[in-house]
Amino acid sequence: MTTQPGTETAGRVIDVLLLFTDGPDHLGVSRIARDLGLSKAVVHRILQTLVARGMVAYDQQSRLYRLGPTATAVGARALRGSDLRAVAAEPLQRLHAQTEETVTLTALVPGGRAYIDQIVSTHEVKMTVELGRRFPLHAGSSGKCVLAYLPEDRREEALADDLPALTGSTHTDRAALRRELTTIRDLGYATSQGERQADAGSLAAPLFGLDGDVRGSVSVCGPRSRFTPDFIDACAPHVLQAAQDISTALGWTGPDRTPSPAPAHATTEGPP
Repeated sequence: MTTQPGTETAGRVIDVLLLFTDGPDHLGVSRIARDLGLSKAVVHRILQTLVARGMVAYDQQSRLYRLGPTATAVGARALRGSDLRAVAAEPLQRLHAQTEETVTLTALVPGGRAYIDQIVSTHEVKMTVELGRRFPLHAGSSGKCVLAYLPEDRREEALADDLPALTGSTHTDRAALRRELTTIRDLGYATSQGERQADAGSLAAPLFGLDGDVRGSVSVCGPRSRFTPDFIDACAPHVLQAAQDISTALGWTGPDRTPSPAPAHATTEGPP
């Protein structure tokens, strides 16, 4: 099928906008052109159109672009309209009270996953996440538990892509990752020690919709020093219950996915 010119142009515009959800907050014409394999002239025309509509803004001093007020408004409206975010509100509040750590909600998005909500810990030293930014599925517990429950063809497609090391502890060995994903499916949850953020620990469980497909994940996260095996063992039942409650609210009618968790130190392979 021949791609229509309008469709191709729209795709390029979307690709430019998506770059701002993956990497630096500010991007220049040369970086965008290189990352997307487009000419600088094409990128410049797209950016000028986006600037005119407030989707991106131009900084005269740095000569770089960032997302603009219209993009912020669109993102905020999408969050308000998210059925996942709405049904997860009460379970997230309950999980926050049970663990006293930051709790997060992640949605599966094209090319990875993104945090769409969080309740921040009341501890003085705490972890926060950046809402709306896209992260790869292989790094961190919130992504790995989604990756583990994708259909096999989509899981292998994700593993075939580049697996960037976000920290020195990110798991990038495909064979080791496949073994870990099997363990995650056995347990029903994933753990991470410094895989996405160097000093962070986390525990996450997947969320399922009416059709049984994985929709995202719910997690508890905080400073790595507090995420000891004993804390993770104590926390896992609460995370699994929150995931079950959210999935049920989304229409999931499959089997209860809250197994009795095994010791957390047995859930991961690869770098600590």
